[in-house]
Amino acid sequence: MSRIVVGMSGGVDSSVAALLLCDAGHQVHGVTMKIYSGTPAEGPVADSCYGPGEQSDIEEAARVCARLGISHTVVDLCDEYRSLVLDYARDEYLSGRTPNPCVLCNGRVKFGLLLDRLAHAEGIDFDLFATGHYCRVERIPGTGRFAIRAAEDPRKDQSYFLCMLNQGQLSRVMFPLGGMKKPDVREIARKAGLGNHARPESQDFAAGGYKAVVSQADRAGPITNTAGKVIGEHKGVWGYTIGQRKGLGVGGGEPVYVTRIDAKSNTVVAGPESTLYRRELVSRGVNWASRDEPTEPVRLQVKIRYRNPAVPAVVSPQGDGSVRVTFDEPQRAIAGGQFAAFYDGDILVGGGVIAE
Repeated sequence: MSRIVVGMSGGVDSSVAALLLCDAGHQVHGVTMKIYSGTPAEGPVADSCYGPGEQSDIEEAARVCARLGISHTVVDLCDEYRSLVLDYARDEYLSGRTPNPCVLCNGRVKFGLLLDRLAHAEGIDFDLFATGHYCRVERIPGTGRFAIRAAEDPRKDQSYFLCMLNQGQLSRVMFPLGGMKKPDVREIARKAGLGNHARPESQDFAAGGYKAVVSQADRAGPITNTAGKVIGEHKGVWGYTIGQRKGLGVGGGEPVYVTRIDAKSNTVVAGPESTLYRRELVSRGVNWASRDEPTEPVRLQVKIRYRNPAVPAVVSPQGDGSVRVTFDEPQRAIAGGQFAAFYDGDILVGGGVIAE
């Protein structure tokens, strides 16, 4: 029997993860991060990771823990979350980039500061930390390293979001849902009488989208075509991302998409879809989670965002902690600020932020 802390969000996935571990005879303790520092909602709000509905999420997690007969702890990480995740995301948006706060949160907060706080400030002893992520973790024969594997159900695989976890973190995590499908998880919750069995999934990082993070007054500027001709006006470069078509307010003629964002000149460049494709990217601050950093080019599969498939590429180390990725086929809408995750088959070997 292991002592396992389960990260509880109030959703069905983490609830079933805790249920399965209890049924397996482990000593389970639920924990929920408090990260929202704004005004709580007085009524229903759209479900999100960060938003005014957080208190209802905390209460739901507590109800699940009470039903399972396990203790529940709330850890206040509002200040740390703001400085490490929200401020970072805000700076990236204002620089015309498209950040992925969830990847950053997992590496620095959820699998980092939260566990440190539990062990030291809260005095909770535990052997492993479990979450409701759809992925798996195992030890690689021969090297002894821990590695994340993609979920058995590719439609739900969430390994991408964990590409910045290190060996110390991977050595003490587990993912009970990695071999399951979402309908089966909901059915387990329903049969167990968990009230959140039909709860919708979180669709956004923050309630209100990027505006909730940026909190910046509109700053109008030109939308130009690739030749530099002004074809419209934007209200702030932080409201756009590479590949975006909707919301440009540019009518008539061939559809155009955001192809470049220049924060210094406060300009959004739009062009035909054919201009969105690139063969290369540079990724910086690369984390090699489950293998040694390569000293020469290696063939891997690379994801440039969560919903994209991992596709073949050559990953070439640059000697400064960055890599140049050359894809076999041009990729659409590579966005600076997103993370590139590197795979060897279904093994997640690392990742880094897309710089250019």
